[in-house]
Amino acid sequence: MIAAKQAIRFFFNDVAFDLRDRKKLKRFMLSIFKSEKKKVENLTYIFSTNRIITALNKKFLNHNYQTDILTFSITNNPLQAEIYISIEKIRENSILYNCTFKEELLRVMFHGILHLCGYDDNSSKQKKEMRKKEDYYLKLYERFT
Repeated sequence: MIAAKQAIRFFFNDVAFDLRDRKKLKRFMLSIFKSEKKKVENLTYIFSTNRIITALNKKFLNHNYQTDILTFSITNNPLQAEIYISIEKIRENSILYNCTFKEELLRVMFHGILHLCGYDDNSSKQKKEMRKKEDYYLKLYERFT
């Protein structure tokens, strides 16, 4: 297995925030992939602004609106992917959903992984299943050592 440091990387594009316990987070993310029976070679998270995420959303998906996350799979087996996250949107949503910035950020990061593992959220049934998985992994992360 590829080391967590090599397999998962974080980049900060015009945003600054404290992403603590990175080694623990990377190890946990790899455990999600293992649990979901998905081999990961390279996953890059790019934390950015609403403006950049909206431009990517429009360019690649023809959607002219803000979103908190965009997930792009480059190869499937083993997985190589990029996940773009709007830190501004995460801050807005943490207020909207009455949770901490950290909780919302982790939820969205795990949400991207779940998409890469084959989960969708197009229907209400799929959204419910996705939320259940996000909650499960959030609780598991709290206990992860």
